[in-house]
Amino acid sequence: MTKLTGFTSYAQAQANFSSERLWDLFEGTREQLNISYECVDRYAKSEQTAVIVLRADAPDEVIAYSQLAARSSQMAHFLKAKNIKPGDRVAVMLEPSLAFYTCLFGIMKAGAIAVPLFTLFGPDGLTLRIADCQPSLLFTNAEKINIVSAQFQASTLLADDTLMAALDQYPEDFQADTKATDYAMYQYTSGTTRELPEAVKHTHRSIVTLMVAALYGTGLRPGDRFMCPSSPAWGHGLWHGTLAPMALGLTIGSFAGKFNATLLLQALARHHFTNISAAATHYRMMKNAGTATEQSYALTKMSFTGEPIDSATEDFIKQTFGLNVCSMYGTTEIGVILVSYPGAEDFEVKRGALGKPIPGAKVQVQDAAGQPCPANVTGEIKVWRKGQWLATKDLGHTDVDGYFFHGGRADDVIISAGWTMSAVEIEDAILKHPDAQEAAAIGVPDTLRGQAVKAFVVSNRPGDAKFIQELQDLVRTRLSQHEYPRHITFVSELPKTPAGKIHRKKLREQAS
Repeated sequence: MTKLTGFTSYAQAQANFSSERLWDLFEGTREQLNISYECVDRYAKSEQTAVIVLRADAPDEVIAYSQLAARSSQMAHFLKAKNIKPGDRVAVMLEPSLAFYTCLFGIMKAGAIAVPLFTLFGPDGLTLRIADCQPSLLFTNAEKINIVSAQFQASTLLADDTLMAALDQYPEDFQADTKATDYAMYQYTSGTTRELPEAVKHTHRSIVTLMVAALYGTGLRPGDRFMCPSSPAWGHGLWHGTLAPMALGLTIGSFAGKFNATLLLQALARHHFTNISAAATHYRMMKNAGTATEQSYALTKMSFTGEPIDSATEDFIKQTFGLNVCSMYGTTEIGVILVSYPGAEDFEVKRGALGKPIPGAKVQVQDAAGQPCPANVTGEIKVWRKGQWLATKDLGHTDVDGYFFHGGRADDVIISAGWTMSAVEIEDAILKHPDAQEAAAIGVPDTLRGQAVKAFVVSNRPGDAKFIQELQDLVRTRLSQHEYPRHITFVSELPKTPAGKIHRKKLREQAS
């Protein structure tokens, strides 16, 4: 029987998809499955390149499946020697590199739970997450070890040349032995309305359901050479950009260090990537770089996620690459639910649309009473799961042809350049400044990032440029380099709800 990877059209997807057939793409069973084996070890004899790491300040790093299989096996033995047991959490705070992938796959191969952490976290953002997941070990680099609080220093290891050399004493093969229902990874969302972003707990079996997004959201098929410049600390860069394509034995590209659009464009051409999935901001930066026409490309499929893409960038993509860029919509908690079927010649990609539901999914736009909204009427996007409607916390509408369109966030989460940020976390960081009395953060339109963070601050101190810079630097340092207010307005008071909560909706209305 033809595997699902053998079908490329929209009509074939609807006619042939079933969740049962996803298992045909793997060697594991419903009882025994290991992500590291499925993504690495079963391709170890192919001599194919697994990962090409683009580095902003150094030559590309090329990693073969055989090399990664051996190194991750050595890491699994190393962890066993360190008395890491199945179910223990092991955090990884590294840029894409042989060390990062060795740790990531070695942890899961050993039966422990991998916890990828963003390398731009400041001490507050890092400490909150470490305190929550309580890892037995944390792998990081010399630059980042200084922000690890004293209480976690004893369990922190440098993933440097010394560690990699120490792995040489261990065997290059390891027999993974995990149940499909065992936890493989904790993934922290990049921001929620809670003080601490929630860890989404993934089992090894998650790799199977992930393939729905891989097949129909990014359009992955055997033979693709796939690039995703998003950080593997977040859902898109890790699940869609790393695990899904490697589960199909593809060569993938990742980006280490500060993003550079020209470098990415050159690498797309140099390495003959045929498929790319990125944040809308990545495409905007490619457009703004002004160097895209200097290369020729082998791309046949392009997709984006994280936020809507603007029409000027859509025009640039069509003119430069001759392709329609396809939307892929979902959340870390519920996964991908709306796609535009990259590579399907019989699917019309509509400008501004989120696409249509993945095969087998039931998605609706509903009103406040939970009733389906007619076409062109805004409501909340919901998906049917396990006998109930789950809210996405996003607004949207459908058109008469059944395409879904985004209508903004239904809560106070801010999406900027593909990053999902918490207004509460940003406000909390601002209030660490001794001169800040009250603070509120919202998202405002930004031509490059989709949204930018704007903060309203109450203070007795004059709101001059020096004070603004202090607040921005504080948030950058305490939370993350990308997570700071680009705009700050000083006010005498903040609007409040009857319950005394900050009324961000009024602030958004004032800023519009």
